[in-house]
Amino acid sequence: MISLNTLDYVIIFGFFAITLSIGLYVSKSSGKSSSEYFLSGRTMPWWLLGISMVATTFSTDTPNLVTDIVRTNGVSGNWVWWAFLLTGLLTVFVYARLWRRSNVNTDLEFYELRYGGKPARFLRGFRAVYLGVIFNVITMSAVTLAAIKIGGIMLGLEPWQTVVSAGLITVIFSAVGGFKGVVYTDFVLFFVAMGGAIGAAYYLVNIPEVGGIDALLSHETVKEKLNILPDLDNKSALITLLIIPLAVQWWSSWYPGAEPGGGGYIAQRMLSAKNEKHAIGATFFFNIMHYALRPWPWILVALASLVVFPDLESLQAAFPIVADDKLGHDLAYSAMLTKLPTGLLGLVLASLVAAYMSTISTQLNWGSSYIVYDFYKERVNPQASEKRLVAVGRISTVGLMVLSALLALLLQNALQLFEILLVFGAGTGLIFILRWFWWRINAWSEITAMFISGILSLVLKLTPLGDYLFATDTGLMPDWAEYPMVVLVTTIAWLIATYATSPESKEVLYNFCRKIEPGGPGWKKVEQQGRADGVELNSTGKKWSVPSGILAMIVGTVLIYSILFATGYWIYGRLMGASILTVVAIVSGTVLIMTWKKIKISLT
Repeated sequence: MISLNTLDYVIIFGFFAITLSIGLYVSKSSGKSSSEYFLSGRTMPWWLLGISMVATTFSTDTPNLVTDIVRTNGVSGNWVWWAFLLTGLLTVFVYARLWRRSNVNTDLEFYELRYGGKPARFLRGFRAVYLGVIFNVITMSAVTLAAIKIGGIMLGLEPWQTVVSAGLITVIFSAVGGFKGVVYTDFVLFFVAMGGAIGAAYYLVNIPEVGGIDALLSHETVKEKLNILPDLDNKSALITLLIIPLAVQWWSSWYPGAEPGGGGYIAQRMLSAKNEKHAIGATFFFNIMHYALRPWPWILVALASLVVFPDLESLQAAFPIVADDKLGHDLAYSAMLTKLPTGLLGLVLASLVAAYMSTISTQLNWGSSYIVYDFYKERVNPQASEKRLVAVGRISTVGLMVLSALLALLLQNALQLFEILLVFGAGTGLIFILRWFWWRINAWSEITAMFISGILSLVLKLTPLGDYLFATDTGLMPDWAEYPMVVLVTTIAWLIATYATSPESKEVLYNFCRKIEPGGPGWKKVEQQGRADGVELNSTGKKWSVPSGILAMIVGTVLIYSILFATGYWIYGRLMGASILTVVAIVSGTVLIMTWKKIKISLT
């Protein structure tokens, strides 16, 4: 446990005052209508939305998760989430404009634009509860769990004390300020969070126990963890850490903030943008910051923690106050922060609070939007006034906060939950990518995928069958085969359901084509039928932009991975590799600018 002095308290409480003031300041305008409360009137610029996305995904549990990964599997273990860059850039260059063009209030409202009848209505209502409440509460509980561990390690707080103190201000400004309050405070939270992360990394690498960057990188415990790519001679690690994430995981799994085809709070920000260009710009800025630059301060602290706290026993000895059920490698990040000096300690604590608040406030507003638009207004009170919708939004915000706090008290570590969420959505991602560009997918496709994936994941994770099939020592199949198997079974199931059920009606498909103009070979049959019926489905006559979008995605992937690798190699002192990758980044950036100009022309 650490002791804070006056300067630390001034920094922390000054930060609290600023964020709460922003929420109260915008509360009046946010309460005018449900559109203002959840989308800020669709007037947001790209730079503000992009910073908000970055701040939101910089949650309290993210440094803990990265630390857990690095200490367990080395730096290369981060490919389990670095692979989602492919999903992110596909959203940037293909799906952002489609989401903004849809003009829906939530991404779940999309279901009744793309599909029709009772199945579409069921799907929208069910996923409002499934994602807005269940999935959302699980995600927020992971963030709150990280806050509990930070509070226990750094301040000696009991879990309930951390939950109450961390959640109270967040739920107040989230409930009264709505989406505008969330985005405006995210702007402040971003700079505080990044400043704290970079400052902490610089100081902790240079403490006497670590001895500076050269001593850190040459330490025996650390050297084996440095590789950015997995050991090519270790087949199991190569498959688990690199091949599966890049070949299967990025397109097949639904995960908050990295949904294939866009969705969740990323879609909410795209829907609130001024226009298609601002939606694209926001998501691209987010992906550069999220994948290329932000991870390295956390990675450096994680590596330094291996020197100071090489194993769980050393962590337990240093912090006996931590309960056994909360002990894990993710604690090492918080443990390292206890060594910070006055002033920087206050800034870093404020940055962690900022990370917590930005993520929780976004999850609360996003989840509440599902409850209000896709459940309450659709199922309970279709004639509800705008004032009533805002009130329900504020009440549901408080309710979601309470549920997530209670669940957080039962969890153990961030990586455990991350793995469960990944498998739970396995196999559904391909539908979210293809539903825009293949007319034959219907509501039953998604319903089947959702239930098969969920049930199969629960059976494998929570019953002896999973151990029997995939246990490392005794299973019939290697442990890395679990995820691909769920993907394969789920995909086969929804394809069978697609062809076993009737396609959507011509009216539904025509309406979707007129509004979205998806284009491509997947809609050729519908367009031909439309011409036969005398219905014009592509009034603008724009060229199909997906091929140029995919090209931009590939070039953008090279750009961002090059920056990610180059940054690491500059830190490692591997000058030749860093120089080559920097040149690759410059060349790919130039090519991307040229490709982007073509995309901009297609949007005008």
